Amino acid sequence: MSSSQFDRDEQHDEETLTIVDDSGRSLPCYIEQSIEVDGMTYLLLMPVDIPVVIMSLDNEEDGDDDDELEATMLEDDESIAEIFDNAKAVLAEQNLYLHHTAYSLTATGELPPIEEDQILTLEADEEDSESEPEELQLLCSFYHADQKYCIYTPLTPLLFFARYDSENRLELVSPEQENLLPILEELLFEE
Repeated sequence: MSSSQFDRDEQHDEETLTIVDDSGRSLPCYIEQSIEVDGMTYLLLMPVDIPVVIMSLDNEEDGDDDDELEATMLEDDESIAEIFDNAKAVLAEQNLYLHHTAYSLTATGELPPIEEDQILTLEADEEDSESEPEELQLLCSFYHADQKYCIYTPLTPLLFFARYDSENRLELVSPEQENLLPILEELLFEE
């Protein structure tokens, strides 16, 4: 059983559907909530598999005796493709299997127990001071071309906001788009 703040291994009775990105990659998701508004169906989706992120770590020397680590999330396909095979091999040693899926890398398998010293807290940008810090669990680290990389999974669920368009095609939408924030809030707080 997973020890993350939300249970990914629990048998879900919920329906699933698959979202596809512009590159043709797919991501199976559970339908967590749905709501009908003005003839449109809005959905809150959560990936079936475990979302993961890969970060490169650099020592930042600013003249102080203490070196700080600067973590940079890999987001572009080219950077991910370069280290993907190494990342996949290292995760396989943890009995986790990495997949290059739509909108997020994912893994299948069972997460290790959460240990406080393995948690990375990402502070929100100063511009976005209303956002709460995000906590990530370290799964493993490795080196590629003398660069250190770490693979993490978020401790809070990764959610996607989507709707069916007028032609009944599924599309991801942003809450800021067309003032959809009230609909998203209703989906998030629906019992």
